[in-house]
Amino acid sequence: MIEDIKKDAADRMQKSVVALTNSMAKIRAGRAHTSLLDHVVVPYYGADVPLSQVANVGIEDSRTLTVTPWEKPMLSVVEKAIMTSDLGVNPNSAGMTIRIPIPPLTEERRRDLVKIARSEAEGARVAIRNIRRDANSTLKELLKEKEISEDEERGAEEAVQKLTDAGIKQVEQVLSEKEADLMEV
Repeated sequence: MIEDIKKDAADRMQKSVVALTNSMAKIRAGRAHTSLLDHVVVPYYGADVPLSQVANVGIEDSRTLTVTPWEKPMLSVVEKAIMTSDLGVNPNSAGMTIRIPIPPLTEERRRDLVKIARSEAEGARVAIRNIRRDANSTLKELLKEKEISEDEERGAEEAVQKLTDAGIKQVEQVLSEKEADLMEV
């Protein structure tokens, strides 16, 4: 029973770290990377699908992405979807290929992106602490119902705290890597 609680808390904390990593990938750092377009959706025969399901996404050089739709009629649709995304880039189409130049970031914009990254990390820390609170309240309920002893509860709370510390350490690691990436010129 206690193991189930610890395992559930560990799984949920790990999912919080993965969600943070995914949200950090959307914060662009001035270099071209295919993950910048991961969240772009394109209307395709009445359904919104991810860009990667209707086109090839590649890297031409360090500052340019290329998108090649699989069907010719999708060229303008894909270009419009990229333009209306929140990336702030201007795609250029040439034949069947769309080139997306990634503009260099200004110092002020880099600082803004670091603030965004820090707020994302704080959200992940709060989520991990909430998971700890949920696990501890479940343990207290078990103690109240006399299903576990006080020693077992105390030991389980210490284990949950260790999981929390490890999760927050992972969040700090992801944040420091992203900050270094953003501030690199």
